[in-house]
Amino acid sequence: MDKIIDKRTRATLFRARVGEALAEAGMSQSALARAVGVSRSTLSQLLRSEAPRLPGAQLLGDLAGALGVSADWLLGLSDRPERAAQLARAALSITQAERALIDDQIFAWHREAAGYKIRHVPATLPDMLKTPEMLHWEYAPHLGKTTAQAIGAAQDRLDWMRGSGSDYEIAMPLDEMQAFASGTGYYAGLPEALRREQLGWMAELHRQFYPQLRICLFDQRRMFSAPVTVFGPLLAVLYLGSSYLAFRDRERVQAITGHFDGLVRAASVGEREWPEHIAGLLRGMG
Repeated sequence: MDKIIDKRTRATLFRARVGEALAEAGMSQSALARAVGVSRSTLSQLLRSEAPRLPGAQLLGDLAGALGVSADWLLGLSDRPERAAQLARAALSITQAERALIDDQIFAWHREAAGYKIRHVPATLPDMLKTPEMLHWEYAPHLGKTTAQAIGAAQDRLDWMRGSGSDYEIAMPLDEMQAFASGTGYYAGLPEALRREQLGWMAELHRQFYPQLRICLFDQRRMFSAPVTVFGPLLAVLYLGSSYLAFRDRERVQAITGHFDGLVRAASVGEREWPEHIAGLLRGMG
């Protein structure tokens, strides 16, 4: 709040906000007086409307703590009732990451960000670009008997994401694609026919959705990135394996967005070279 507020107006606002916080907390004035260590009459005098009284710094802090709000909000210096610690908790959250196809939390974030540009560095290949056969190979060991149902549900969500109106920009390590094409590392044991089908499907999706879908490859010897997704200006999410670390504060979202944009600028294979790179991988498979 930018304008200067005179003492009488500030005292009126203070009384109103204490009353609002009491109602929200379901607390009586007597209970509040006991919580802050003053008599009921002292608190009643402070909250009367006859005189423009304001509490001292110690009592103000105690009142804010007992009511679970910020002292700045009580005095009209802020329009946000949360204390700094509460704001920090809202800006940063840690959510369990299940070994599942497009889990509920990820899908909720995609829906929240519908229409915004989504930047993504996947842990393997992007789920939204995988064939059903690829999804089955990757997730069947974890899903067991529910594999078919899970893949069917995932396909519905992936179709929604591709039609959500969001632009998707995906950056992947160059050696991830090479490992996939050669069936090495994480992809050891993946049949060649399935790898060929997957590469062809990725090329087809790029053809269908470009420029709404843009893909580039960066060289990890020059730049490194953990798996991360930036949902427009709303939040940035790091994938830790067993959990997601989600940031909602503007400064960190912008910083992680800048990191992603750096990957794109330094890409060894740009979005326009992507189709030819896929064709080259297919030719190299014999």
